[in-house]
Amino acid sequence: MKTYNLFINKKDSLPEGKADFLLAGSVTKTCEIKGITQAGIPNKIPLTPTLDAEFIINEKVFSLGELAETPTGIPSPALITRAVHNLNPFSSIEILDLGLEVKPQNSTCHDFNISPSESITNGANINAKEIFAKGMACGKSYELKGNYLILGESTPSGTTTAATSCLALGYDCENDFSSSFLNVPNDIKTQTIKKALWLINDEMSNFEKLSIVSDNMLIFCAGFLLEASRRFHVVLAGGTQMAACLLIADKLREDVLMQLKSDNITLATTMWVAKDKNADIKHLLSHLSYTPHAIYTEFSFTNTEIPILKKYDDGEAKEGVGAGASLAYATSNNLNNDEVLDAIELIIYSM
Repeated sequence: MKTYNLFINKKDSLPEGKADFLLAGSVTKTCEIKGITQAGIPNKIPLTPTLDAEFIINEKVFSLGELAETPTGIPSPALITRAVHNLNPFSSIEILDLGLEVKPQNSTCHDFNISPSESITNGANINAKEIFAKGMACGKSYELKGNYLILGESTPSGTTTAATSCLALGYDCENDFSSSFLNVPNDIKTQTIKKALWLINDEMSNFEKLSIVSDNMLIFCAGFLLEASRRFHVVLAGGTQMAACLLIADKLREDVLMQLKSDNITLATTMWVAKDKNADIKHLLSHLSYTPHAIYTEFSFTNTEIPILKKYDDGEAKEGVGAGASLAYATSNNLNNDEVLDAIELIIYSM
């Protein structure tokens, strides 16, 4: 198991030391569009971030009888993050409630009085300027316990809202976004994005556009990133959604007249996203005004005794709940593929 620079494919790594882990959990009702996502239990998709939050903290869920999994039975990537924590604990694991329908139980949860956003097909109904300001305030006040911060996300249908957000801001990125599906439901996603983009026009400000077509996680984390990166190293844990967060932050910094401390930011994702034939995270990141530090970690379920996990290697699920950064964290702490795989299997056998 090795970590590589996304652009030059040379060995790379996260900063040394312990990391805090923050999970940004959010619900956009875009996830209720039939067939748009498989990030969770059918008809209970809005519960996914709640279950992910409970699981990475407690290694069990309380708000439902089982951990979120796809309709084909693949368990949430929260498994990967929790397994790494069991092997080499994060300094802390805390939750950012950025519009959850159900509060996570037995979890350290920061409440910002943010409601779930509406489906972008009818307008997300977000006050983007206010959410961005809340993110900035949190980034300014967050007390780091370890050496640096890993910021992950759980936002079902978030790749759809991320793509729409970036397109609304003028980025040429129509075919760049990953999906939890192996066979991406492009017709559903394309129609959803088109409906959302019809609701905006060029005369609107960036904040006005995002209020209609985005989600709370993206906007809050973009604001958080601007302030937090001035104080410590921030690892954005995720694939194309977190790449979109970088693009949004890069665009909005002009609106709030701030500089982005890009040398204090890393994007860390999985090999499954980096090598996704249906997406192009490198092209997506190329739109930034700087060259970002972006990494991916090789990890495989080839030797697993649990066949359903091999679907990750086939291209399903791919990323989420900080899995890519957690694998990079494991590598930087001298853990290997077999050790992480054994820890994941142990969790499943114990459930």
